[in-house]
Amino acid sequence: MSSDCPFCGIVAGEIPGRIVGENDHAVAFLDANPMAPGHTLVVPRNHRERLADATSEETQAVFSLVHGLAPAVEAAVDADGATVGVNDGSVAGQEVPHTHAHVIPRFAGDGGGSIHVAAGSRPELSDAKLDEIASEIGGASNDE
Repeated sequence: MSSDCPFCGIVAGEIPGRIVGENDHAVAFLDANPMAPGHTLVVPRNHRERLADATSEETQAVFSLVHGLAPAVEAAVDADGATVGVNDGSVAGQEVPHTHAHVIPRFAGDGGGSIHVAAGSRPELSDAKLDEIASEIGGASNDE
């Protein structure tokens, strides 16, 4: 736990939160500053600043809750769909340094865009560059 982390405070019960789900390693609660009715955050119980800081067990617990909650969130607010995402690091838009997944209900005509707009314009990449990147990612993920 981090004493200055609001998400740790919610997990510990020291800060009020509208808990909507939990398991041994993760907790889900309504976002206090929602982008839409039902906007839910899912966090590991332990303070983990970035996704890579979480254990495999914690990550699986977070996404297990996301999997079960996404349809429940949609049904609760009669949404047409949901955007699920993680802002990993401040440059990616992470505002609270405790890794968390968002489940944001979406409604026809809500004015929101695709998650693809988060990165701005698309880069132009050659097949050779794509092959190089794929190799680097594959090599790094196999090192674990």
